[in-house]
Amino acid sequence: MVTTRPTLRRLGAGLFTGAAATLTLTLSPVTASAAEPTPAATSAPAPTPAAQAAIDDARAQVGKAYAYGGNGPDAYDCSGLTAHAYRAAGIELPRRSADQATVGTPVARADLQPGDLVFYYDPISHVGIYVGDGQIVHAGTEATGVEYTSVDMAGYNTARRIA
Repeated sequence: MVTTRPTLRRLGAGLFTGAAATLTLTLSPVTASAAEPTPAATSAPAPTPAAQAAIDDARAQVGKAYAYGGNGPDAYDCSGLTAHAYRAAGIELPRRSADQATVGTPVARADLQPGDLVFYYDPISHVGIYVGDGQIVHAGTEATGVEYTSVDMAGYNTARRIA
């Protein structure tokens, strides 16, 4: 009786194929370093108490769900979040992002301050609240919910100072 052994071929630096080849993968947990600040911890204070109150309220919603037409407290859409945040500061905003883009005073991208509303797309159909350090809080999608993201996400249109 003749026994055949599987042949092994060398592929690259130390990789083998065949019945005798095995691969071991070891995964190690990764933890955040204290040296890497979170967006909530890095923002400069807002220039006015009303803007700070709006930022604080928006930050408190991070991690909550997205829902089209959501006004809170458990789920938001983008303009529902910004209206809720400014309501906490004692300021009523229109419900729709396009209407919110007509309130306050225009602000150049280079002059953004914490508390400014940042609008996206043409026509305007999305809004977030600038929290400093190049970050906004916004209600993104059903997949992301309320989150921090870069102010420079695709579609930047304009910004307005509310308080």
